[in-house]
Amino acid sequence: MDTIVGIFIGLVLWFVVRCVLFGFYTIDQNQRAIKTRFGRAVRVPSGKTTLDDPIAEFLLPEERSRYAYPQVRVIQPGGPYFKMPWEKIHKVAIATNTVNMALDLEDRTANENGTRLEAVTKDQLNTGLTGQIRYRVSEANLYAYIFGIKKPFVHVMGYFVSVLRQRIANFEAKNVPVPETPGGAPGASQGASAAAEVPLAGSEMTGISINDLRKNLRDLNEFMDQECRSAPARYGVVLDASLITGIDPPPEVESALAAINTAHNQVSSDISLAQAAADQRVVQSRRAVEIETLKAQAEVQPIKALAAELSALHNAGSSTLGAYLRNVRLALYDKAQQVYQEVSR
Repeated sequence: MDTIVGIFIGLVLWFVVRCVLFGFYTIDQNQRAIKTRFGRAVRVPSGKTTLDDPIAEFLLPEERSRYAYPQVRVIQPGGPYFKMPWEKIHKVAIATNTVNMALDLEDRTANENGTRLEAVTKDQLNTGLTGQIRYRVSEANLYAYIFGIKKPFVHVMGYFVSVLRQRIANFEAKNVPVPETPGGAPGASQGASAAAEVPLAGSEMTGISINDLRKNLRDLNEFMDQECRSAPARYGVVLDASLITGIDPPPEVESALAAINTAHNQVSSDISLAQAAADQRVVQSRRAVEIETLKAQAEVQPIKALAAELSALHNAGSSTLGAYLRNVRLALYDKAQQVYQEVSR
């Protein structure tokens, strides 16, 4: 009898310790959690999947069936909450983190100890990429992050690196046309920037694709952001931003690339100077034409005024015109020192 009572008291004490003392939990402000009962995540009552959430709009049609994860109840920060012994709480930090894009979580020594990512360009140059990735866990797809993939961020990094290397290998420079002014001549203020973007004649700049990548870092970063918009639906990880900060050539071609850059910059400078000089001559020619036109107008205007005045006097009568001519002669006689008058014979 005492044994049965002892067993009963032990079970009661175990229940109190297991369910009461260890049954309460809290969620921090930078955390979210989901609950599992007998190993099954607690779903939302409606039975929706991630395909019903806006994060799935960037999935390709053939990927939608593959990444159809159930929507689960997300436990918000606060507490204390209570759970039964057969329930388990899975907490996840949703704070934004920043990591080097060359970091390999499975092999820390890879990519020069996680400091430089290698990629092959279109002209078969092995370049080094440096930059950062800012990411966070997607609250809308915690199921995929916790249960869908064993190491979700490893998958995200692998996906990002594969897309980046594919983009680097197929990158093509954009040929920027020289802008023209309304008069048909390129603008002097735009000559320098336009000349820096125009490729050399007879060349598609295949030999200096690293230069093209450097000049188009912004477009490259925007492309990576667009390509990684499906990461929340795939892996439950949101890539807030990717920032590629440096593209370095291999050491064996660095000196040759520097010489090419110097020659290209010199050509661009000569084009800009020639364009500026031509624009200056055009402006000076236009001003000279305007000055001569104004001079001609200034000489013609008094003659036109005199002709209009004589026409008005003629219309007023012959006597009026004769009186006008007489007054003009008198004014001339007053200014003259000698007068020669013809004598009629």
